[in-house]
Amino acid sequence: MISAQAPGKLYIAGEYAVVEPGYPAIIVALNQFVTVTIETSRDYGRIASKQYQENSLYWQRQGTELVFDNRDNPFHYILSAIHLTEQYAQTLGKPLSIYHLNVNSELDSADGKKYGLGSSAAVTVATVKALCQFYDIPMSQDRLFKLAAIAHLDVQGNGSLGDIAASVYGGWIAYQAFDRDWLASARRELSLEQLLDTQWPGLQIELLTPPEPLRLMIGWTGTPASTSHLVDKIALFKATRRKDYHTFLRESRECLQRMIDSFHHQDLNAIQTEIAVNRQLLNHLAHLSHVTIETTLLKTMCDIAEHVGGAAKSSGAGGGDCGIVIINAAKDLAHLLTEWEARGIEPLKLNVHHVIE
Repeated sequence: MISAQAPGKLYIAGEYAVVEPGYPAIIVALNQFVTVTIETSRDYGRIASKQYQENSLYWQRQGTELVFDNRDNPFHYILSAIHLTEQYAQTLGKPLSIYHLNVNSELDSADGKKYGLGSSAAVTVATVKALCQFYDIPMSQDRLFKLAAIAHLDVQGNGSLGDIAASVYGGWIAYQAFDRDWLASARRELSLEQLLDTQWPGLQIELLTPPEPLRLMIGWTGTPASTSHLVDKIALFKATRRKDYHTFLRESRECLQRMIDSFHHQDLNAIQTEIAVNRQLLNHLAHLSHVTIETTLLKTMCDIAEHVGGAAKSSGAGGGDCGIVIINAAKDLAHLLTEWEARGIEPLKLNVHHVIE
């Protein structure tokens, strides 16, 4: 049996701007995982998830194609990852097989709560990793990112793919998106193998080391949010308010560059200052675009953290889900946790996950 896992993620700063090439974000991988296992089968294959037992998906193979019996399936990212990885396997002369593929996710709670930790990215990365092991395909982190990014983009159609980078590289990363228009053109001109070996314009991924006293805290507000839906709304704002949008991009890039420099200099206070600046930028974007990024409960979560010396903001697309706090580990956090829990904000006891290649 083959097994592979990929961690979830949270955005620390740089949301929305990061969808544009050349505009950085900081993302962190977390120690909650999606695990994919594969075992050989003879007559039919099965794709199943412990989280979605009622939606197990059965398939057969006709030549090199997967043929599915169930037309109403929730496993689009898995299927895209299978399709692309098997396409790559064929270019390497690997014979295709039939198998059972099982998915187990820790990124949602046992009672079905969705925390917004990037489960679609993690399941895409874990599926590609597992299939590459299954077909005995050597896979560097760079190639894994590119393969998973294409598979994810084929389903989602938008976004920066920073969550894919976090699931592949782990730890704290500074990320800048590649040029998606270039990728669309390159896919028409290059083979998949050439595409994985080519440097993608705009793509930058740098591992960061946080200052020793930095502590990351995560608060969940209990309201799931749709990243794709919110990103689409900002895209409409981009089309109608181009000057305001480009001002936001410029200010976000300046903020993130200062924050990344603060990581390089191990300056916790400066990182906290830029977290506060990024929060203000996102709130101003929300005001101009009429998109709810920092909900009332996220605002409460952040304000409580600031009162005890932390720097806090929404994480990711906002609209619910999680907020993050950067605080000195020496601080007494009992009051903060009590205030959060009194208002229905759930502290998530998660740690940063580092990937060892």
